Amino acid sequence: MTTIDGDVAPGFEPVREAFAANFAHHGDVGAAVCVYQDGRPVVDLWGGVADPNTDRPWVRDTLQLVYSATKGATASAMHLLAQRGDLDLDAPVAKYWPEFAANGKEEIPVRWLLSHQAGLVALDQPVPLAEALNWHPMATALAAQRPVWTPGTAHGYHGRTWSWLVGEVIRRVSGRTPGRFFADEIAAPLGLDFFIGLPAGERDRVSCMVHRKPDVDFTTVPPESIPEELREQVAAWRDPNSFSNRAYTVTDPAEIDFNSPEVQAAELPASNGIGTARGLARMYAALIGEVDGIRLLAPETLTLATKEQAAGMDRVLVAPSRFSSGYQLPTDDNPLTGPSAFGHNGRGGSLGFADPEHGIAFGYAMNHVISGSNDVRAASLVDAVRRSLMCR
Repeated sequence: MTTIDGDVAPGFEPVREAFAANFAHHGDVGAAVCVYQDGRPVVDLWGGVADPNTDRPWVRDTLQLVYSATKGATASAMHLLAQRGDLDLDAPVAKYWPEFAANGKEEIPVRWLLSHQAGLVALDQPVPLAEALNWHPMATALAAQRPVWTPGTAHGYHGRTWSWLVGEVIRRVSGRTPGRFFADEIAAPLGLDFFIGLPAGERDRVSCMVHRKPDVDFTTVPPESIPEELREQVAAWRDPNSFSNRAYTVTDPAEIDFNSPEVQAAELPASNGIGTARGLARMYAALIGEVDGIRLLAPETLTLATKEQAAGMDRVLVAPSRFSSGYQLPTDDNPLTGPSAFGHNGRGGSLGFADPEHGIAFGYAMNHVISGSNDVRAASLVDAVRRSLMCR
């Protein structure tokens, strides 16, 4: 039986039970979950193994790569710039990044970058990975790229390119790289254990990613055996020219080893944030209220930041999705804790979000990446939070 460490406030015991069940029944190897309510931590739990190769245990300050849950942190940096008057989200990107105006992009507003409406999910020519990690070659390529659909007419998840699209705006406006801006203006004031671009001295605290292939690989089975509701999505996965594939082949090689020191040290503000579940939850708590006297976004800024910008069939995911300006919004398949919730998940299970209606902020980080639709770990924890709120 996995030992669970940490604390749970009275009334939130169901979260501890769900967290333990994730290890016993749902495949967690090493993980942490943290919940804030009204600016104070009410759940702070961790357990399991940080590195199965050495049996290094997961401890209180173990760091974990959270993939696209990073987007919520980076979006928060953008809204902080907008709140300060340094950035107008409805102004053309080219106002801040003049080279971006090439190939018909001169009128694309910054907001469409955040909400995945810019049509820049893919590149005509992939950028060598080493150059992409050094930032400028990828930003240059995206500035020159023609959109693959008419901007503003559709949305599709910019899983990889979002790093440089949004991050370059932060760099141009603030004069700092996105990781540096986040570190100075969000992480430092709040004391967050969360990095976009891992300092070399923190490397030994990072857990090792463990990957599990889906129980059924729908890309290889006969088409007639695929459930009807998944056939359109699977057809896109099988088509190398689909947006679903091209969105993740913008570097050469396309596959990125997120366990490598080079990737972890780079700044990829869409996908390589490394931190604790506590850091995620604390950041979201400071978006919706005060945490130790600090609030990141004023209520009026938060209202604009979380207003729906795009909804419906996603041209990359080939499934319904909803986005505000940088955050995911609840859907029927992902209700979170209420209709006012906003946040972002990450590949394989990680999740950070806030629910202003209930004063809840949540962070979950884990090292076992489970692909496919059978991963219930984050959902079970969110359901436990929901049940705890109902009983209070």
